[in-house]
Order: sequence, then C-alpha cells, then structure tokens
Amino acid sequence: MASSADSSSITVCINEALTDDELRSVLAKLENQRDKEVFGLVCKRWLHLQSTERKRLSARAGHHMLRKMADRFSRLHELDLSQSIARSFYPGVNDSDLRVIAHGFKCLRVLNLQNCKGISDSGVLFVGSGLSSLQSLDVSYCRKLTDKGLSAVAEGCSDLRSLYLAGCKFVTDGLLRALSKNCHYLEELGLQGCTNITDSGLTDLVNGCQQIKFLDINKCSNIGDIGVSSVSMACSSSLKTLKLLDCYKIGDESILSLARFCKNLETLIVGGCRDISDASMKLLAISCKINLKNLRMDWCLNITDSSLSCILAQCRNLEALDIGCCEEVTDAAFQGLNGEENELSLKVLKVSNCPKITVTGIGMLLDKCDSLEYLDVRSCPHITKAGCDEAGLQFSESCKVNFTGSLCEPDVLL
Repeated sequence: MASSADSSSITVCINEALTDDELRSVLAKLENQRDKEVFGLVCKRWLHLQSTERKRLSARAGHHMLRKMADRFSRLHELDLSQSIARSFYPGVNDSDLRVIAHGFKCLRVLNLQNCKGISDSGVLFVGSGLSSLQSLDVSYCRKLTDKGLSAVAEGCSDLRSLYLAGCKFVTDGLLRALSKNCHYLEELGLQGCTNITDSGLTDLVNGCQQIKFLDINKCSNIGDIGVSSVSMACSSSLKTLKLLDCYKIGDESILSLARFCKNLETLIVGGCRDISDASMKLLAISCKINLKNLRMDWCLNITDSSLSCILAQCRNLEALDIGCCEEVTDAAFQGLNGEENELSLKVLKVSNCPKITVTGIGMLLDKCDSLEYLDVRSCPHITKAGCDEAGLQFSESCKVNFTGSLCEPDVLL
C-alpha cells in the first residue's frame, strides 16, 4: 500500500518528459493559428518553439522591430510588409529594412512589399544576394525600382516562381532577358503598366521561361501580336491566364495564336483591344471551350452577335463574361440558347453600354442560367428595373442586378 501511495504522488514535468522535437510534433497538429498562439503562452521554452516554427507573418515594422522579428521568427517562410494604397505611409519599408530582412530571414520564400514606396534598387540588391530560397516577390507600385535591382533578384533567386511588378514603369526588356536566363521555373509574372516592355522582351522571356501560367501585361501599350504569339507558342501547355487590357496593338493574330496553341486557357482579358474581330473569337471559343472560365472583351467594337452566340454555345463552363460597350451586340446573340439542353454556368455577366440589348435578351439568358450572381446593365436604355418587373423576369435571390452603378463590382475580370 505504501509503495502504491508513493507512486501516486509522483508528478512528471512535461518539459522534462518531452524533447523539442516532440513538442514541435504537438505544435504541428494544431491547425488553428489562435491555438498555436496559446501554445506559446505556456512558458518561455514553448514560446521559443512556437516562434521558430512560425511560417507566415504580416506586419508593419520599423528597422529595430524587424531585427527582433528576425531573431524570434528565424524559420519564417512568408513575410507580408505590403501597404494599402489608401493608408500607405512614406517611406514605410526602406532600403535598410531590406538589408535586415535579407540577413535575418534566410528561409524566406514569399516576400510581399506592395506599395512600399521607399525602397529602391539599393535595397532590392540585398534581396538578390541574401534570399536565395525566395520563390515569390511582389514589389507592385514600388516606383523607384529599375532593371538594375530586379535583375539582381533574378540572378540571385533562381528558384523564383512568382514576380509582380505592376506600376514599375522603369522596368524594360532587360529584366525580361535576366529572368529568361536565370529563372526557368517562373510561373507568374505581373507587368501591368510597365509601358517600356516590348514584343522583343516577351520573345526573349519565353526563350527561357516556358512554364508561365499567369501573365498580366495589362496596359503595356508597346505589346503587339508578335509578343503574344511568342508567348502562346512557347507556353502552350502551361498558360492559363493572360491579361491584355488596353493593349491596343493586339489584333486577330494574337487571338488566332492562342486558339491554336493554348487549349488550357482559363482567363483571357482583351478589353480595349479594338482590332479583334468575330472570326478570331469564334475560333478561340471552339478551341478553348472546355477550360475557358473568364472572358473580358469590353470595348472590342468589332464584336457582334456572331461571336457572342458562338461563345455562349461553345463555352459551357464560362463563369464570367464582360461585353460592355460592344455596341453591335443585340438580343439575337441569346436566341441560340433556346435550343441548348445544358444550363449555362455564368455567374457574372456585364453588358453595360450595349444599347441594342433589351429585356427580351436578358429573359432568354435567364431561362438557361440559374447560377447568375451579378448582372451589370448600366447605361442600357432598354433595360430598366421597371421594364424587368413588367416583363416578369425572375432573378434569383443571390443575383445582384446593377441598373445604376450603385453596386460594387466583382473583381474577377480585373
């Protein structure tokens, strides 16, 4: 009995019983971030383990705080220091901060510096020399950056998969050549508003980067058919998203090339490409009919009922469509839906400023589409709320109809 009583009074300290690796295993089983934070409140040892195992962090921190964060979160994989456009403060993260990041977060794979207006090539050079494991970098709207700093990133971060440079207007074809030479695994590239990029640069890019899935060259006004055709041929099996908003030099040759080579295309933005015609869009619809989900072609003034009816008939998995300001489109584009057995998958439809579309056309669409969540009919003189009510159109409860511009637009086609 005595020995039993003695044994029952024995207590074991969990910190003495479990090794660091065993405690890490316990931490790894906690899926909720809040639970992981609570784990770190037990004692200093558990806090240290919790800190060193943390993989993701979002913060706004100055120079000294970044040093403390680097000491505490030594195995961090993702660091988000981005600033919102509305609230961004100048200079925010600066070049000396990037030096701390490059020296303190050696395991970093994802770095988001969007809208950090204070950084320049001098700071980005540290990123290229110190973060060899980096796979994703977002420096959108860091307007001081040029080829010099970003080429150093391309040379030092050969495993780079994603690079976002929207609004970096000093970037030229020289960076694209550096990416082609060093970053053969690149999958996502955002170049919106990089107006110094040309067809030659895109051609050089895809000579070495042939696994690109996402390419945003919206508002790159010097891009034409030669560059897009080079991309479509080189990245034929991988390309899923291509954004060409307001690339006014783009014409049918680009669309025909995409139709021929890029069968896996899911998202195509060609709004403002006014030289695109029905003939090429019909071939694209037939070629990409299985995978195409999002199509924006507002202000494509040569588009008529012929191509739209083909798109609606062929692309049964299409979820978002924008034909705003395509003034030649009429109700006839929707008449072919009456003979179709399968329902449309459309969730977003934008027909703003299409003066020849009426309540009759919208009614034909609704008969074949129960999934619609957003319908934009602004500035359509023959489509009003009163007219829809009078015609007895039945919109689902989940469908928001924008008659006047008072509703927020979904960003799926931006």
